[in-house]
Amino acid sequence: QVQLVESGGGLVQAGGSLRLSCAVSGRTLSAYAIGWFRQAPGKEREGVSSIHRTDDDTYYSDSVKGRFTISRDNTENTVSLQMNNLKPEDTAVYFCALGRRTVRGLDVRLYDYWGQGTQVTVSS
Repeated sequence: QVQLVESGGGLVQAGGSLRLSCAVSGRTLSAYAIGWFRQAPGKEREGVSSIHRTDDDTYYSDSVKGRFTISRDNTENTVSLQMNNLKPEDTAVYFCALGRRTVRGLDVRLYDYWGQGTQVTVSS
């Protein structure tokens, strides 16, 4: 059974930082792409960042590029998202998701396994 569990969300002031983590069980993380997505109230789920399985190519949405950094630890089967200089518009529920073996990028449709999400709230 595949399980993804996010942690690290919370309330932070604008300009602050948070680090999200996602623990994966039931699959060997090194064999898959993995990404972070977010969904704000009334909006569609959108891709934030992902990392490819073989060459560690990373992808970022334009809205977070330069502020967020994704990393993976294949020995621990975890992926993290360091979020710096947070803005109120970053407020959302953040999900990690396991992608298909060959996937690259942030197409939501290509990610098959999802965590339950962790709330990130950035106050102005």
